[in-house]
Amino acid sequence: MVSKTTKITNEMGFHMRPANQFVTAMTKYSSDVNLIVNQKTINGKSIMNIMAAAIKCGSEITVECNGSDEQAMLDEAIALIESGFGE
Repeated sequence: MVSKTTKITNEMGFHMRPANQFVTAMTKYSSDVNLIVNQKTINGKSIMNIMAAAIKCGSEITVECNGSDEQAMLDEAIALIESGFGE
């Protein structure tokens, strides 16, 4: 398992468009991905779980990946989050 902590930087937080972008990117990997926010663990391949978490701008988020391609998955997940999802 690999993990890294970062912050949500886009003004609108982890809303529908970034959540869709994130889930689409993560589903191409065979590893599992979890997002840990406010001591809650969220399935990072579930758009409904991400939306229900209502992750706001400035929230600290830990991304955990576990599986055969975990490092590549973590690298892409962190890059997406830190880029502000292009917003």
